[in-house]
Amino acid sequence: MKSVVRWTVAAAMMFAGIAHLTFARRDFQAQVPDAIVERGPLDRDAVVVASGVVEAAFGLALVALPKERRRIGAALAAFFIAIFPGNIDQWRKGRSAFGLDTDRKRFVRLFFQPLLVAAAWWSTR
Repeated sequence: MKSVVRWTVAAAMMFAGIAHLTFARRDFQAQVPDAIVERGPLDRDAVVVASGVVEAAFGLALVALPKERRRIGAALAAFFIAIFPGNIDQWRKGRSAFGLDTDRKRFVRLFFQPLLVAAAWWSTR
């Protein structure tokens, strides 16, 4: 079961990474907190591109580097925690993206992030 979850997470990360870089860039920009672009050197699009590269790399690493599985899983779990403020910001500011066009939908989505953290951690142990 752990392998199925790990491969599913890996595929989802590769898909998300590609989506960041291509067809869903604008939607992902809705998740970039204002504070990141106000205080940092990157604009929203650059943050989306950079995070897309990171996500695709995580997906690839999960399947290509089995000896590093535990470290990659821990790093991916930390990554999911690090990007959670973007989800909160999207909910708080009412930014629609990915069909999350109501406050309720954006709020319910927040409860899925801990599942991603758990899946990344558990499937690599």
